[in-house]
Amino acid sequence: MEQRRLGRTDLRVSVLGYGCGAIGGLMVRGEPAEQEKAIGRALDLGVNYFDTAFVYGEGASETNLGRTLRALKVDPIVGTKVRIFDPQRGDIAGTIATSLEDSLRRLGRDSVDLFQLHNPITLHGRAPSFTDAQILAEAVPALRRLREQGKIRHYGITGIGDAAALRHVLDEGGFATAQIPYNLLNPSAAAPAPAGMPDLGQVIDHAASRDIGVIGIRVLAGGALSGSEARHPVSAQTVEPIASGASYAEDVAAARRFLPLVEEGHAADLVEAALRFAIGPAGMSLILVGSSSTAEFEHAAAAVAKGRLPEAALSRIAALRAP
Repeated sequence: MEQRRLGRTDLRVSVLGYGCGAIGGLMVRGEPAEQEKAIGRALDLGVNYFDTAFVYGEGASETNLGRTLRALKVDPIVGTKVRIFDPQRGDIAGTIATSLEDSLRRLGRDSVDLFQLHNPITLHGRAPSFTDAQILAEAVPALRRLREQGKIRHYGITGIGDAAALRHVLDEGGFATAQIPYNLLNPSAAAPAPAGMPDLGQVIDHAASRDIGVIGIRVLAGGALSGSEARHPVSAQTVEPIASGASYAEDVAAARRFLPLVEEGHAADLVEAALRFAIGPAGMSLILVGSSSTAEFEHAAAAVAKGRLPEAALSRIAALRAP
């Protein structure tokens, strides 16, 4: 498994990270034996970063990941997140500190390698988002205190919101990482926005220029880039798009526009094409992929092992995307 620098941190991470979220669902709703099998196989394949959060099953993902890592007797790089809900908006710093303590208890750890703020950051700051000024004045000091206490090694953000607000926070907040949506449907975090897609303002390039580690999320658009609306029983049965189309069905239809990549031999299937596309930007440190089964993750790892898409495939993608 290829490893890359995670920005200015002292960490080298596998280009493919294991997402323990609710969409793939295995680490939230799966059976313990299958969870251990999948995490063990990911480790065997060279994966060394595991991403979780309280909001993934209201603590189930953190609890299950912690139990699984203890059972396997391994200590990989672990990141988790804090999301501030409306009733907590009056105490951002206290919420961050309490959330971390609860996450550490569920994970069974004294500290985590990466702790990430999981709210959108916008110019207007309406719930569930916060303004860049609020983040810099209230969240950043709390995160720095946790780092000074040794409870976190690094802190980051989920890079969703207004590009201008995100750029300001990345410039001034000392964030080590940013999780940013990037996929075949909407690559505007690193390129001009396709017609009809939200413009993410090429924030990947901005982050990378400041040596902030970029973690690609929604690289399969919640599963839509499989080209199928079918969902595994363990997965989330309803998926709300982020930075793509108006609905999951619309995203699936858009994904099928790229089927010529498979038909012409550029990739074995749409999932492979999407994953190899997602690891392409120079500023991308790693991408996160969740799964509903061990086999799904093995498939993703095999795709990523083939490396970035060649120029011929990228040119074909540009042609397929053209109006």
